[in-house]
Amino acid sequence: MAKLGKRTRAAREAVAGKENLSVEEAVKLVKANATAKFDETIEIAMNLGVDTRHADQMVRGVVGLPNGTGKDIRVAVFARGPKADEAKEAGADIVGAEDLMESIQAGNIDFDRCIATPDMMPIVGRLGKILGPRNLMPNPKVGTVTMDVKAAVEAAKGGEVQFKAEKGGVVHAGVGKASFDEEKLAENVRAFISAVAKAKPSGAKGTYMKKIALSSTMGPGVTVDVAEAATE
Repeated sequence: MAKLGKRTRAAREAVAGKENLSVEEAVKLVKANATAKFDETIEIAMNLGVDTRHADQMVRGVVGLPNGTGKDIRVAVFARGPKADEAKEAGADIVGAEDLMESIQAGNIDFDRCIATPDMMPIVGRLGKILGPRNLMPNPKVGTVTMDVKAAVEAAKGGEVQFKAEKGGVVHAGVGKASFDEEKLAENVRAFISAVAKAKPSGAKGTYMKKIALSSTMGPGVTVDVAEAATE
């Protein structure tokens, strides 16, 4: 077994025996242990009581974090004519139609969010096997298939986070940076948890939120008290 470094050992010792914390306590501990030489992302992982093989148990949604993510989001937009111009003016990083489709098919996926106008979906639909597994496929349910391109681009750039339950019922996302104030991180965490709670599918049986954990990119995770965190 590989020998742990001083920083890793110290971080693990700091969280040992500390479980089911309040959001604020968990944020404080995780932030204190984010000691890497770069601004680590604070990440949340939620284990949900859903079986994503069933359509009525899929969890998917979007949330605007009150204090943003701290990440520079690259946005690609499928649009033509005036809507393409609107996307560029709103700050989209990549705008195109068939040319963008061909670029993606060639393996160029240099973006974090993909938006499309409805008339572009026949083109975008051909990319389902590429964009789908990466959770980049435009979807009207999360506002990424829309004629209001300007609002969609600005929301993506402003800290909007999409989430989707993966195999095993796990939802995870970045909710800020270690450099954020504790209060701002806690606000983001609670906003994310609230959004996932509201996205509870009709087919969910039994306990919906089973476990919540917070961690930094390089640090150990700590569990959050689900009952406390889910309180509005």
